[in-house]
Amino acid sequence: ADQERFDRLRYVEVKHGRICQLAFLGQIVTRNGIHLPGPIDMAGDSFDSYPNGIAALFGDNAIPQAGLLQIVAFVGFLELFVMKDSANGAEPGDFPGDFRNGALDFGWDTFDEETKLSKRAIELNNGRAA
Repeated sequence: ADQERFDRLRYVEVKHGRICQLAFLGQIVTRNGIHLPGPIDMAGDSFDSYPNGIAALFGDNAIPQAGLLQIVAFVGFLELFVMKDSANGAEPGDFPGDFRNGALDFGWDTFDEETKLSKRAIELNNGRAA
């Protein structure tokens, strides 16, 4: 395979790894009883009134379908318009999976090249583990 294909596959691997890490963190947090405060809908249902995990999507106490549709639509919006990478039309970043888009940096440019490579490898391995 050529370099362009490798970069695309690495971009997909990093992106899916990030999603898996967030899903794992969500499971850990909600299983420990930590939920967002306040109501989730106009009826006054709280976030902790819904079950954890896959039961929140299917079953008797599941999130209403309209709420699930809103979540899917929001994620789709982020995917198409906000979280862009050079692999899907944004200006080329420093590496595949670079979603900074000139706005988010958090000090990345202050690291030396060895530290950057180390942090990217750690993220890749954590994504594979999740």
